[in-house]
Amino acid sequence: GFPSASQPDFDFVRHLIEEDRIPDDVTVQVLTQARPELIARTYEALKGVKRAIVHVYNSTSVVQRQKVFKTDKQGIIDIAVRGASEVKRHAALNPETEWVFQYSPESFTGTEVDFAVDVCNAVIDVWQPTPDSPCIINLPATVEMATPNVFADQIELFCRKVDRRDSVIVSLHTHNDRGCAVAAAELGVMAGADRIEGTLLGNGERTGNMDIITMAMNLYSQGVDPRLDFSDMDKICTVSKACTQIDVHPRQPYAGDLVFTAFSGSHQDAIKKCLDLYKEGDTWEIAYLPIDPRDLGRTYQDVIRVNSQSGKGGVAYVLQSKFGFNLPRWLQIDFSRVVQKEAETSGQEIAPDKIWTLFKDTYLSSHQDVQLQNFKFEKVGDRERFKAVLNCFDKELDIEGEGDGVVDAFVEAIKKATDIDFEIMEYGEHALGQGADAEAVTYIQLKNGLERYTGVAISRDIVSSSLNALLRAAGQLIDEARQRNAA
Repeated sequence: GFPSASQPDFDFVRHLIEEDRIPDDVTVQVLTQARPELIARTYEALKGVKRAIVHVYNSTSVVQRQKVFKTDKQGIIDIAVRGASEVKRHAALNPETEWVFQYSPESFTGTEVDFAVDVCNAVIDVWQPTPDSPCIINLPATVEMATPNVFADQIELFCRKVDRRDSVIVSLHTHNDRGCAVAAAELGVMAGADRIEGTLLGNGERTGNMDIITMAMNLYSQGVDPRLDFSDMDKICTVSKACTQIDVHPRQPYAGDLVFTAFSGSHQDAIKKCLDLYKEGDTWEIAYLPIDPRDLGRTYQDVIRVNSQSGKGGVAYVLQSKFGFNLPRWLQIDFSRVVQKEAETSGQEIAPDKIWTLFKDTYLSSHQDVQLQNFKFEKVGDRERFKAVLNCFDKELDIEGEGDGVVDAFVEAIKKATDIDFEIMEYGEHALGQGADAEAVTYIQLKNGLERYTGVAISRDIVSSSLNALLRAAGQLIDEARQRNAA
């Protein structure tokens, strides 16, 4: 965080500490400019934290020196030394916390390497790190200005010249202005760096920071464990999108919806032949698939999608323009498989009315053996309690659950009654038409292991449409579980 930047940032850090939200194996890192009042505010925000990295920085590049700060090299060194001294002084006033110091010569890529070494050595001299208590020197490509090999040369030269190398963790912080943030970070590590800073999906200023997912999965694909868990990539993307309001590009490396999808017929043929020969435990050598999609919580279904014209060109458009259904992307992908299969079976063009019939039959038909009766919900403090009778394969089950909302409470009730674990992976809703009489449609996708179950429902009441959509998806899951148990 950047607690000295604004009150919300400050409050967020305080909330993490006061609510004890920081796991024991997680070290928070905060950023501050090398100004005394901002450093003091930073330590105020960190009061009571068990362990923290205090990251202080000032700009060192030629253009910043000449046109922003209008000072010489010694003036820049003085700013860095004063900031480092303040960081050390405040840490001594708060000995109950384990402090780690970090310094960045901002705009390192626009700074002469020898001068960057001089500034960092001055900071290191203030902090007096040791091999047992090292400091972090972070070298940011604040603006990516050259090819990755040039950046790596700068890192190698810095590592050779910096003082107390055995007491310094050399860190990298690359940006993506030239589209090479990951490549620069990888070559920088090969050149001697010890540590990498990045963001989920590269979210950051301008063109973004280095995507930590891509960097980690590149290592993973070569047999190096990045010690980061991306086994549920869809959930990571869902949370990231909810927090940032930024969609994940369908072709984002490792994370996008289409990264394991081959539309080319020759590619699909090669993938199928390789998968037919693959046995669990073999070395992963599948044409066009650098890693096993299952390692990211994906399945092979997306891999074998067929790129027929009828299945791709206008299904989503027809449903929206003709019938008012604005399908979320995950449901577009799921339903396209249904349409493509029908197109291949019939060998004919799929008319809009046929697309609508396929959609109704696939998603809007109730599961006759799983029906909801006599439900009610009530407030219990700030939570909802849901009670109902569930008619499940000729058995009447009294179900009850509590949650943050009605849908969440219904989920808990079904899970307790059936002893089946699942979670809502995707949820969407919108009005069908306009005005007070407009119906609502809800789209829900449940996840149980690697399997997904989809339900869609329409009602004049959004609560009813949500419950019915959930029930239709859950009915499929319950039916499959029952069949497995019977076998």
